Amino acid sequence: MSARTIIRKLVPVGLFDAVAPWGHLVEAVLWNCRYGFPARGMKVVGVTGTNGKTTTSFLIHRMLHEAGYHVGLMTTVAWVIDGETQPQGQQHMTNVPIPVLMKRLKKMRAEGVEWLVLETTSHALIQHRTWGVRYSVGVLTNITHEHLDYHKTFERYVAAKQLLFKRVQRNRRGLQTGIANADDPNGASFAALTQNSVLYGVEAGQVRAANIRMSADGISYEVQADGETYHIASHLPGSFNVYNTLAALCVGRVLGLKREQIEQGITALESVQGRMQQLKAGQPFQIIIDYAHTPDALQNVLTSLQATGKGRRILVFGATGDRDKTKRPVMGEVAGKLADRIFLTDDETYTEDGDVIRKAVYEGIKTAEAEDKTTVIADRREAIAAALKEAREGDVVVLTGIGHQQYRMMDGKEMAWSEADVATEALTSTAKSR
Repeated sequence: MSARTIIRKLVPVGLFDAVAPWGHLVEAVLWNCRYGFPARGMKVVGVTGTNGKTTTSFLIHRMLHEAGYHVGLMTTVAWVIDGETQPQGQQHMTNVPIPVLMKRLKKMRAEGVEWLVLETTSHALIQHRTWGVRYSVGVLTNITHEHLDYHKTFERYVAAKQLLFKRVQRNRRGLQTGIANADDPNGASFAALTQNSVLYGVEAGQVRAANIRMSADGISYEVQADGETYHIASHLPGSFNVYNTLAALCVGRVLGLKREQIEQGITALESVQGRMQQLKAGQPFQIIIDYAHTPDALQNVLTSLQATGKGRRILVFGATGDRDKTKRPVMGEVAGKLADRIFLTDDETYTEDGDVIRKAVYEGIKTAEAEDKTTVIADRREAIAAALKEAREGDVVVLTGIGHQQYRMMDGKEMAWSEADVATEALTSTAKSR
């Protein structure tokens, strides 16, 4: 048991939450001193938001890499130096513990990284865990209700995210530029926090996507900006990836990349692990693995598949334990309205009772009057197998919630897990039984 866990048990929750950010700040100062402030000299693009952070970060990284920059990347999925990818490992978080962050930054500096793309969470910002990192550019993908178990109110969650843009503005040596989603109700308020701002979107913004075309294999659209026409083609499917690629395009423009570099960089990214990841093993239907674990993300995935698919959308999903409980019935309602067939199962229970979590999600399914198309199977492996067995040609089976993760937290213990491997095994077994 770690010292942090022991302290949590001894100190009242309210007091611990109030003091913890300052403890992180002291820790960040000490580790920065020990490693010689490793982020100094790097120009940093910070990406925040509720959904789309990881994909947007990968897009920006790939674009800069293809343009010839020495670039680093730190995300929920992996950390990368130029083209060399390392898995996030057993760090079950987006922004790793401060000592790990400092060690990785030191390695990046030693290898000549010029630009760092850093996926940045509200927790890391409000807890000062990225202290010592000077952000040049801030990007907001979107912001919807999430992490209210920690932030308590949506307003406090928004304020935590806005700390990124305030830090961008304070960096006098940086570009002091904020890039935000104009179609998000809070986008303009983020952009207003920086000296220079760019708003992007479909309905609004200075940089807008037009003539959007979507298919199961990706998206394409045009952008008119400052007398130039950008022809964007991405392998990443889904309407939400129009926004993610637009954010990357805006970063490229701010950094002074040429039109061809931006277009080629966006096209170069073929996929992101656990983000609308297609699993192909010769089956006559689609299998999509996505990390969607919020109502908004789940809605985006299912809506996008509705626009591109012809068959049924068969959903395998659950909700996470020890997290925002208010979103559970909302996710159930989203699933009930948009999926054609539902297998409700366990996501990660952490220390909660899985039955309680599933019951809360099921309340939303009942609200959507979708009980008849729902089957509850607690064991996730069995739920995936059942969904694949039922799938027919033209259908799409969507596995959400786990995404890229290599383990699940079940009953307070780590359990090795690969969504892709489990689905592949179930697919093989199903094929033999048919």
